Amino acid sequence: MFDVEYKGANAVVFTTKKTRVVFDPNVSVAGGKDVSAKGDIVVLTEERLKTSTESKLLFDGPGEYEASDIALIGVAARRHIDTDEQGTQSTMYRMTIGDIRVAIVGNVAPKLSDDQLEALGVVDMLVIPVGGGGLTLDATDAAAMTRQIEPRAVVPVHFKDDALTYEMPQDAVDTFVKELGAGVLEAGPKFKVKNDASIPEQMTVILLTRS
Repeated sequence: MFDVEYKGANAVVFTTKKTRVVFDPNVSVAGGKDVSAKGDIVVLTEERLKTSTESKLLFDGPGEYEASDIALIGVAARRHIDTDEQGTQSTMYRMTIGDIRVAIVGNVAPKLSDDQLEALGVVDMLVIPVGGGGLTLDATDAAAMTRQIEPRAVVPVHFKDDALTYEMPQDAVDTFVKELGAGVLEAGPKFKVKNDASIPEQMTVILLTRS
């Protein structure tokens, strides 16, 4: 049905039978290589994570969208680093592919409101940053948000990587795994979801190596 790949920072790529969806392709903010998205669908949780690559479609804010074989709901959120006066400058998404629902939360404030949780709805898979350092959710806050959302599978991103240079030091992914206390599946560079049965019944951390 689809594959999931992790490219560093907040960048994740979902490849379906019909299209390629790239979330937050700008990895150069962390000293990495931006994800090429020419002819693909690009989705941004923050404007600063955009690149100059020409995409087929760009979604970058709250709303409901459909393209090819995916459907998206964008939910406004306050960034982890913002004050109340700065408002909501981030967007969380729920993406539906077939009968699988995936939430991508980006760099958001630690606790989701009831309205935000209702907008995200039932989630099978969650993509969440875990590195902390003042840039994004740390392991404790990411684990608490994961428990709020209650996915069956969680893909951690934006954690310590010796090949990348984040603005602030990031915690190792093992810190989040320990904090969450869920089972772990080491999926390598790609996690393949063939059907609903591909996703564990009990909450499991899907560890992807950066590709």
